[in-house]
Amino acid sequence: MNTIQERLGALRKAMEQANVQAYIIPTSDFHETEYVCDYFTVRKYFSGFTGSAGTLVVGKEKAALWTDGRYFIQAAKQLKGTGIELMKMGMEGTPSISEFICSQLQKGQTVGFDGRTINLQEAKKYERIFKAHHLQVDPTIDLITPIWKDRPALPCTPTFHYPIEHTGMEMDEKLARVRHEMEKEGAEHIVLTKIDEIAWLYNLRADDIPNFPVALAYTIVSKEGATLFIDASRLDEVSKQLFDQYNVRVAAYDAIYEEIKKLDGLTWIDPTSINTTLASSISGEKFEKFSPVVLMKSMKNEVELANTREAHLKDGAACTKFMYYLKTNDNSKMDEISVGEHLQNLRKEQEGYIEDSFNAICAYGSNAAMMHYSATPDSYSSLENKGMLLVDSGGHYIDGTTDITRTYVLGPISQEEKYWFTKALRSHIRLQMAHFLYGCSGLNLDILARGPLWNEDMDYQCGTGHGVGHLLSVHEAPNGFRWRIVPERNDSAVLEEGMIQSDEPGVYEEGKFGIRHENEMVVRKGNKNKYGQFMHFENLTFVPFDLDGIDPSLMMDDEIDWLNTYHHQVFEKIAPRLNDEEVAWLKEATRPISK
Repeated sequence: MNTIQERLGALRKAMEQANVQAYIIPTSDFHETEYVCDYFTVRKYFSGFTGSAGTLVVGKEKAALWTDGRYFIQAAKQLKGTGIELMKMGMEGTPSISEFICSQLQKGQTVGFDGRTINLQEAKKYERIFKAHHLQVDPTIDLITPIWKDRPALPCTPTFHYPIEHTGMEMDEKLARVRHEMEKEGAEHIVLTKIDEIAWLYNLRADDIPNFPVALAYTIVSKEGATLFIDASRLDEVSKQLFDQYNVRVAAYDAIYEEIKKLDGLTWIDPTSINTTLASSISGEKFEKFSPVVLMKSMKNEVELANTREAHLKDGAACTKFMYYLKTNDNSKMDEISVGEHLQNLRKEQEGYIEDSFNAICAYGSNAAMMHYSATPDSYSSLENKGMLLVDSGGHYIDGTTDITRTYVLGPISQEEKYWFTKALRSHIRLQMAHFLYGCSGLNLDILARGPLWNEDMDYQCGTGHGVGHLLSVHEAPNGFRWRIVPERNDSAVLEEGMIQSDEPGVYEEGKFGIRHENEMVVRKGNKNKYGQFMHFENLTFVPFDLDGIDPSLMMDDEIDWLNTYHHQVFEKIAPRLNDEEVAWLKEATRPISK
């Protein structure tokens, strides 16, 4: 089956045999993971859409795919000719998944999905709505495995122990913190299924998923012990010794589905992450609440932060060398793929580099209007000595994780492009300069970034920033910046000291250009007085913003002061990591500007 139509045809035939009239295919694995390994790229296999977020619904005659504003342009291109309708999430007039299905099916017909790939909270919502419309729901149907004959195998990469000099805390202390939260809730057990939570808890890393250095696993933590469900043959010796020392039993990966049936006493589950099949296997008493690990791992300790700062200096050196390369060579001899490879090679030169933290976005000209554009050997653009190049990239180092976007001016640009380049940079700076009382979330502060653009009736159809893990996922709950609550993103938590998040506003004009400016920053405590605890952000990213794109007359005085101070810091921190020619160039690239 080489075409999307043939694959959909095979799926519809299987649906007919199973008496299923609508089948839901999310972008997920058995652990509610954002980025998935090849085995779980089911939505991509049946739709051709390669973005990281989306849900495919296949009916007897119609099929539709829902994705968010980052991917509208990309999805429209990739779905063309497949017969799959694009549903633009968050846009006026777009039906929800359940509304679409209810409009297509008749009373008594069945909606199916593989319950291992949809979390309990989502499944309950579907069940409630579909039953209200007199539709049947079957969450036990795996129609994919029989159809996808050459499906890749589940990964089973060797693990490595992430040592205390990078984590700041051994697993026994982390287990004790989890058990303390369990005791407050009266829970005998807690089931953790998110693989980044498990990686954090056990200081365990692997290479199961590209750009996400973790292992597929489950765990059950009980009052007296814990069980890690993973293939024991892949465990490193240090981890095995520590598991023995701290009473962590190792069982087969799939064994949890039987063992969870035997749990006695009250069990804590997180409905936003535990899959429906696993949750329904618990026969004893259970309650639903967010996992306590989500908040614990988001609040980086001082050891993690010290390591992260070093990771950003390494990354800053690589990205500054990349900017030097673009600015001092003939861009017409480059293309989106070659410059992406060059940037990756510069990161590889840094000590402790492990892998990129996501597939780099190198988008020239109008391609940058697609927020998550991806150049491929079959579809990419050559560069020219004009216009702008947007590069969104990051690295996983043994010290931590980075994420940075810079928009580079390769030659002459229009006044319109310079205008929006400057406005987007103003948005970035306004948020970085935030000074706020404890208790604020990203919802309170997002207006600082969007304000300069909203004043122009301009917006960007995505969040302003996301949490970042520590050698974990580059997108991490529960903190971020967004102007409205999006429940499935879980990024509206109060900003706590130690939380790291990105600041990345942008301007995207389809068919013309895309601009984004991104740094990472960490929440820090400031002064405390009768009004409460004041907070601010410490910047972590040190790479020049391209002065060739800036019109200082459009900026406020305090924004220019911030930029000049920032560029002074960039030079001080990054120059020692460059050669003499690069240092001379950097001195000019970070020169003070004025109106």
